[in-house]
Amino acid sequence: MTTPLSDLERIKVNSRYLRGTIAEGLRDPVTNAISDDDNKLLKFHGSYLQDDRDLREERRKQKLEPDYAFMLRARLPSGVVTPAQWLVFDRLAREHANGTLRITTRQTFQWHGIIKHHLKPTIAAIHDALASTIAACGDVVRNVVSTPNPVESTAHALAYEWASKLSLELSPRTHAYHEIWLDGEPLVGEPKDEEPLYGTTYLPRKFKIGLAIPPLNDIDVFAQDLGLIAIIEQGRLQGFNVAIGGGMGATHGDPSTYPRLASVIGFVDPERLLAVAEAVVAVQRDWGNRSERKHARLKYTIDHRGLDAFKAELASRLGYELEPARDYQFDHNGDRYGWIEGSDGRWHLTLQIESGRLADTDDHRWLTGLRELATVHEGDFRLTCNQNVIVANVAADQRERIDAIVAAHGLDAYRTQSGIRRHAVACVALPTCGLAMAESERYLPLLLPKLEALLGEHGLTDAPILLRLSGCPNGCSRPYLGEIALVGRAPGRYDLRLAADFSGHRLNQVYRENVDEAAILDALAPLFADYAASRAQDEHFGDFLVRTGVISVNPRRIPAEVVA
Repeated sequence: MTTPLSDLERIKVNSRYLRGTIAEGLRDPVTNAISDDDNKLLKFHGSYLQDDRDLREERRKQKLEPDYAFMLRARLPSGVVTPAQWLVFDRLAREHANGTLRITTRQTFQWHGIIKHHLKPTIAAIHDALASTIAACGDVVRNVVSTPNPVESTAHALAYEWASKLSLELSPRTHAYHEIWLDGEPLVGEPKDEEPLYGTTYLPRKFKIGLAIPPLNDIDVFAQDLGLIAIIEQGRLQGFNVAIGGGMGATHGDPSTYPRLASVIGFVDPERLLAVAEAVVAVQRDWGNRSERKHARLKYTIDHRGLDAFKAELASRLGYELEPARDYQFDHNGDRYGWIEGSDGRWHLTLQIESGRLADTDDHRWLTGLRELATVHEGDFRLTCNQNVIVANVAADQRERIDAIVAAHGLDAYRTQSGIRRHAVACVALPTCGLAMAESERYLPLLLPKLEALLGEHGLTDAPILLRLSGCPNGCSRPYLGEIALVGRAPGRYDLRLAADFSGHRLNQVYRENVDEAAILDALAPLFADYAASRAQDEHFGDFLVRTGVISVNPRRIPAEVVA
């Protein structure tokens, strides 16, 4: 018996390689929206339709359509941005979007608030700046991330090189992007596109790849569908440990959905990396669930088929088995702020950007500050998976000039911030995300002072604690890897989850379900007191909660090699 395809699978099949009727919808002057089917296809082009949920009810009363606008996301492998690109992206934010740039948890930019007739010129301008939006969303391999590690410049160069190769190799081949956005030759008759990897239906769900360089797990490598752990010995890249099946999404009230950490299945040398990555994607393409999207991610394919069966299929397609995994160690998965000197004598400055939102406000002028930096900076910028930015490859004699611009625009707040503020990540949530159940980005600046006050009562102001906020259970901010995490249930109500570790090896667990802020603070206050009084030397908060039995670890959600 053949399992019926989901509605989205049928849309993809009939889309003529992602064309649909997007071009026609963009020209429709009657509405600021496009059709629901085309909106689903538009994701593959790096955008989707949103509306301002704060205004929905008032506009409904006025018998107006919702306040529609588009979110647009770039594809920037490893988050590397040149100063020239930065200036273009900044201009587009001010001229076509809502006046802000937002750094995502996948090392790229999002623009919010783009009205329909500005979408095409914005994408064209990004293309002219030698970047793209193709496959930044959709059921494809998304933006490939890698450790933006300026400490060892040789290692970072290798990571960026392989991340770029993976991004190029695994990109869609459809001509639809050029036809719709770049005035390419229009389609006449049936499309002649070829998608040797994706076929006509692409992947069952999104697919995320990340490359980490120990000892820093600053990309949360075990949250990736395909995680690659660089093995560097005596300054030389030996290859990569391969981890598969990570994913952060879940659905409230549905135990068949869950976050999962990737399982390490072996080691591959650099020359075989592309073939291994393509084979993992291809198995997921063929084995993934195309009838129930909630179960369509690679993690469910592996758990339903079995890890051993997946490894056997992978070896069959490759013609060889992966080598045994090599030893490695992670000790940190946040960003390290301030100036760091690279091995080549150039300097790198990591700046903390709360929730990744670059904007000019009454308190700071971050958007303007980065624009001024881009006009004088001779190196490049690197976006991080923790929503921050690195002013990279700075000559020693340029540091003073960079510091002056940073201080003048309030970008140096990281110097005096608390430990929990320096390690906080929040998704966009309301008012633009259609999936949000509760506030996240807008709630973070309200919540942080209250948490800091509790921590300060016990001398914990400087304690580094990973805090993750999410407006829903889908996991864009990787909340299941926070030592403290709030996952939205409804306006003002969250699941309080605790006790992930500080290196990304352990998922947190629910501590209080569907509670408000008062209950969250009441639950955390005694835990902070106990932590201050009884923690071991250099013991992180999540590890303390596990050691003292406050949280029980679920071994099913820990990578196999860690359990062993």
